[in-house]
Amino acid sequence: MAAPTEAKDPDKPYRAPAPPKPDVVDPEVEWFQNVYRGSIRQFTLRSFIVGSLIGAVMCLSNLYVGLKTGWGLGVAITACILSYAVYSTLARISPKIFGQNMTILENNAMQSTASSASTGTIILVSAISALLLVTGHHLRLPVLMGWLFFMVVLGTVMAIPMKRQIINIEKLRFPSGTAAAETLKSLYGSGAEAVKKARSLFAMMGIGGVIAWIRDAHASPGHSILGFFTKLNGSAANPTVPALFKIPGIKMRGLGLAQYSIGFEGSLIMVGAGMLMGLRTTISMLVGALLNYGVMAPILLDHHVIAAKVGEHGEQILGYPAIVKWSLWPGAAIMVTSGLLSFGLQWRTVLRAFAGFGKLLKKSAEHHDATSTDPIEKARGELEKIEVPSSWFVIGTTVATIGLVIIGYVSFHISPLLGVISVFMAFMLAIVACRATGETDITPVGAMGKITQLTYGVLAPTNITTNLMTASVTAGAAGASADLLNDLKSGYLLGANPRQQFLAQLSGTLVGTLVAVPVFYVLVPTPAALGTDRFPAPSAQVWKGVAELLAHGVESLHPWARWGIVIGGAIGIILPLLELWMPKYKKWMPSATGLGLALVIPCFNSISMFLGALIAWLWVKYKSDHGERYITPVASGIIAGESLLGVVVALLSAGGYLQ
Repeated sequence: MAAPTEAKDPDKPYRAPAPPKPDVVDPEVEWFQNVYRGSIRQFTLRSFIVGSLIGAVMCLSNLYVGLKTGWGLGVAITACILSYAVYSTLARISPKIFGQNMTILENNAMQSTASSASTGTIILVSAISALLLVTGHHLRLPVLMGWLFFMVVLGTVMAIPMKRQIINIEKLRFPSGTAAAETLKSLYGSGAEAVKKARSLFAMMGIGGVIAWIRDAHASPGHSILGFFTKLNGSAANPTVPALFKIPGIKMRGLGLAQYSIGFEGSLIMVGAGMLMGLRTTISMLVGALLNYGVMAPILLDHHVIAAKVGEHGEQILGYPAIVKWSLWPGAAIMVTSGLLSFGLQWRTVLRAFAGFGKLLKKSAEHHDATSTDPIEKARGELEKIEVPSSWFVIGTTVATIGLVIIGYVSFHISPLLGVISVFMAFMLAIVACRATGETDITPVGAMGKITQLTYGVLAPTNITTNLMTASVTAGAAGASADLLNDLKSGYLLGANPRQQFLAQLSGTLVGTLVAVPVFYVLVPTPAALGTDRFPAPSAQVWKGVAELLAHGVESLHPWARWGIVIGGAIGIILPLLELWMPKYKKWMPSATGLGLALVIPCFNSISMFLGALIAWLWVKYKSDHGERYITPVASGIIAGESLLGVVVALLSAGGYLQ
């Protein structure tokens, strides 16, 4: 039988009709049909309890480390390992009480609770600590708890509209969230491997805890538990170098290296942090610290820009606090200009963020029938039942905004209009921050805070309190929103119920507030506790410096500090531009963040971080598989163990048990 022809012209060659184009696959429907595992237990009472406990632990750890470094450390992977190890052990010991081990999605919900409990700590160690330095007194407990709670709730609900566009539809990577999902898969796929990781984490927690107890638990200055570190420090009249291994025989301008904070700290926290940071950043920190404390500090001392004070026995005492009064300005300038420039260079990300949000608003207006006979329409309808509804976003944003505006007006005298503007700015910058985190795994919290500080430097030019607290809303809410999307990415890859995961996150915000704020008062009883060797509080120093500069003007600074701002600002601009123009050589270029941070923390912290990064690099280089598997649990164990014992010692001391 002759093939039919559609050509009327007999001389025209026959062409078979093109097959109909298939419908474009809806990525959300594809996920619902192929990945979603809604029947598995997820946000349960036991996942909430364990997640809250681990969240409280990691919250305290992040608070302690944040006061030392100004950075917040991710808790997702550590929380995964901890929860799996702890609950699987309890389930084996007493299955009647604890039941079977958690499902993988219960573990994911637990991780979400733990992560959200830690999101507010970055604001406590930055804007709130800066306000403490400026005013000289703490906020009242209910005020700070309410402010922190509403701020984190705002960030949590802001993630609702972002999630569907950049995770469901665009499928951005979110490297940390993806790594947490893979960690959970490996834990549930290989029990032996999980046990080894857990053992290494707990072992290093024990070592870190012992070191913290030996170093910090003392009855009075000069009488530590073993007296070991005190002997290395000399007399109690020189408290500027606690628990520091001195380098003997070397002096600069008649002062030992320890007076310039050059030495080795009796701590492993910064070694653990360096293991997670990478060699490029920590080399930059080491170089910046040695230039600042080993080269510039003696010059500043000669020219009377900084001054040593006389101790009880007539000895000269310099120390980190005296040096950082100058080095804060170039360090802050480097971090501010590099952060703002890097943020500006992501203009394509900014445009995609707002374009994607516009598409989401259009998509949110659609409604689908879960009872339809059409499988695609039915799937879309079922998807609406498990996604967090837009009404939750509206209600949560409204409640959080009202709470922040009322507290801001009553406690900080921030006009309601300026309070509403800060929330609006937080939402706009959250759109950008969420996309930046999804694409690069870097949340530009510092840059977002500085954008708000600069804005309010114009809107309320002489009000430092308004400057700091409005910026805390922007940075805190936008940063929390971006960080929590990492957890939602993990849930997306594992097939979790988004609505249940959101409830887990929301519950964690309350836990974090109840735990972090009271302990913050214990760790930092007075402003004098900040800007010291123990708690340099670099983020607070930078926030305070920017706010004061905007309020008082450059004229209020020492001429050398003005030059420091100019030179530091230029370095912060040049380095990101060089990375942009010569990407092939980026790994050989100094890190602007590393250089800036090195100028606002003691030199011994930079040395410890470099040593940690070097250990991790050598470990991966010579035992790549082993190193890649165990660096994170080992480093996390060191940090968690030492910081938690540091908090315990502070609580015991505050209660009079170690007096």
